Amino acid sequence: MKNNTSLVYNIFLVIGDFVALVLAFGAAYIIRAHYFTTAVAHPIHGSTYIEIFLSLLPFWIIIFALIGLYNQYIYEKRFQEVGLLLIGSFLGFLFVIFWDFISLHPIFPSKLVPIIGLALSFVLLVIFRNLARYVRTKLYSYGIGLNNVLLVGNTPMTLELVDSLGDYKSTGYKIAGVVGDKRMFSRLQNINIFANFAEVISGGKLYFNTIVQTELYADEHRNREILEYAQVNHVSYRFVPGNSELFVGNIDVELFRNSVPVIAIHQTALIGWGRVFKRLFDVIAGLILLIITSWLIILIFIAELLSGGNVFFRQERLTRFNTPFRVIKFRTLKKSSNNMTPEEAFTKMGRADLIPIYRTNGDQIENDPRFTKLGRFLRRTSLDELPQLFNVVKGDISLVGPRPLIPQELSVYEKRHTILSVKSGLTGLAQVSGRKNISFEERRKLDLYYVQNWTFWLDLVILAKTIRVILNGS
Repeated sequence: MKNNTSLVYNIFLVIGDFVALVLAFGAAYIIRAHYFTTAVAHPIHGSTYIEIFLSLLPFWIIIFALIGLYNQYIYEKRFQEVGLLLIGSFLGFLFVIFWDFISLHPIFPSKLVPIIGLALSFVLLVIFRNLARYVRTKLYSYGIGLNNVLLVGNTPMTLELVDSLGDYKSTGYKIAGVVGDKRMFSRLQNINIFANFAEVISGGKLYFNTIVQTELYADEHRNREILEYAQVNHVSYRFVPGNSELFVGNIDVELFRNSVPVIAIHQTALIGWGRVFKRLFDVIAGLILLIITSWLIILIFIAELLSGGNVFFRQERLTRFNTPFRVIKFRTLKKSSNNMTPEEAFTKMGRADLIPIYRTNGDQIENDPRFTKLGRFLRRTSLDELPQLFNVVKGDISLVGPRPLIPQELSVYEKRHTILSVKSGLTGLAQVSGRKNISFEERRKLDLYYVQNWTFWLDLVILAKTIRVILNGS
């Protein structure tokens, strides 16, 4: 039951990366020879150049492997893969430059060749990796390369995994079966339900190469049976802890009193110099964005004045350590709905029927009657958020972080204190993950994930995705 698709894909990536690098540096040689008229410092025949470079490329591929470009976890993380490709290309470039320095005979005919080669190699590698990902996803539609998953456990997490892995054509994971109470999973159609793990393996007809256990049984024999089966049959095994939120933070494994292994979990990874660096980035990037968008802010300011009423919307929100601040946005609501809760505003306009729709739809509704025409445009394009750049520079919030909580949410949201362990953000993981297509509870989970798994690279990815979301309008 061992799944070799990852190995095949890895081999495909290695070959593709190798070809991309050969094409890049071959093209660099041709460009320098045919499109620059100045004489080269070290004339080298083309065949000799390619032979030397081919002998160095295996070391470049080894560098890629060492930084994780052939690890399975990187396959679906497009932005992280691009970042690693940039780092790997630069490290490989330094390696060939160093080899050129210590070699008795020069490798490159001129200094321009490796520079052109570096730029072309990064571009071609990114193109190839995206093409490889596209082909891999397409093959899923034909049932090629799928990872067949057996879910084990009577927990809500099992149902959540069924929902999240439902579209195997895009995820590459196909649910082979579920071990659990048939009454609990009665709504599942076209999925094999088994009462226990022994029933799964007794017939030997169910094919799966991954086991995901979501419940730790009180009977240790049952747990051992599953794990041993996975080990003996070379099946990938994963365990989802009951308190999953406990294990998504910044985790350290250490010896307590020099003898007892313990897991230390920090509330957030954003501590120490990370906080300092993030604040410096907020100030510099915030000022730059203010300068770039100043003309747009002025135009919207004038449009708001001409439409009548207050230009800005101000509301008390909470940021790190429950600190209150006044968030600044462009006004999007009609005068009649100002300073009202959604319930009060809908009731006032005689549309109390919209209240349950608004709340069950994740605090949003199509063609919300509370908004002005300009307000709808500003909301749709997220331009109403621009004045918050002043909040960023001032230090009230960060460019990236959880959505700012309103004081009323302190009494209704149980994970509020974890979210408030970092500064709130102008944009965040929830906003770029489908703000209009995911529930309020899911957005809160994404905020929690960000708090507990912060990295500066994650901030850059979210900012890049924010630009894409704004440009796509989705």
